[in-house]
Amino acid sequence: MTLLEAAAEVRERAYAPYSNFKVGAAIRAESGRVYQGVNVENAAYPEGTCAEAGAIAAMIAGGDTRIAEIAVIADAPRPVPPCGGCRQKLAEFGAGDVKVTLATTRGAVQETSIAELLPGAFTDKDMA
Repeated sequence: MTLLEAAAEVRERAYAPYSNFKVGAAIRAESGRVYQGVNVENAAYPEGTCAEAGAIAAMIAGGDTRIAEIAVIADAPRPVPPCGGCRQKLAEFGAGDVKVTLATTRGAVQETSIAELLPGAFTDKDMA
């Protein structure tokens, strides 16, 4: 199963009863293990969780801390980029050149990187 297929598979389990906008994410950690995440909505907007954040949490819980690659898929007219908060989270756990694949359930695919999504990212090096 490809990383994008893993994201598409888990997307079906997203909890999005309010928006019906389901998102799935799959991370391949540097160890080679794959972690999945989905968006989880809450009636008390905006207290939900993004799919990317869910996949990162699963990765950390699984004992890995570094992202080698991530794929995100949603049912949208165009590939949907991560929100600003998720871009910062990706930068925390992945190098700038980490491949980010954004896709739609209709087959559109866009490849980018963490650095392209968040140029000039704030990192731990900025807190010296």
